[in-house]
Amino acid sequence: MTEGPRLCGNSWVFQQDNAAVHNARLTKDFFRENNITLLDHPACSPDLNPIENIWGWMAREVYKNGHQFQTVDALREAIFTT
Repeated sequence: MTEGPRLCGNSWVFQQDNAAVHNARLTKDFFRENNITLLDHPACSPDLNPIENIWGWMAREVYKNGHQFQTVDALREAIFTT
C-alpha cells in the first residue's frame, strides 16, 4: 500500500471490504498515518468489487477436479498458465 503514491501519484484510493479484521485499530492507524484514502464499501458485498469475480473464476479453474498442489511453485505455475 505504501507503493500507491509511487505508482499512481496522490490521486489513488484503496478499496477494502470492511471485514472486521480490516477495521482493526492498527489497520485504521496505518491508513491514517500513511494518508491512504479509503473507498467506502459495505462488508460482505463481493458483488460490488469486480475483482472478486475474477478470484472466484481463477480458483475454480486452478482447483477444478479437486486438484491439489504440493508446492507454492506448482500453484504459481497453474495460476499463470490458466
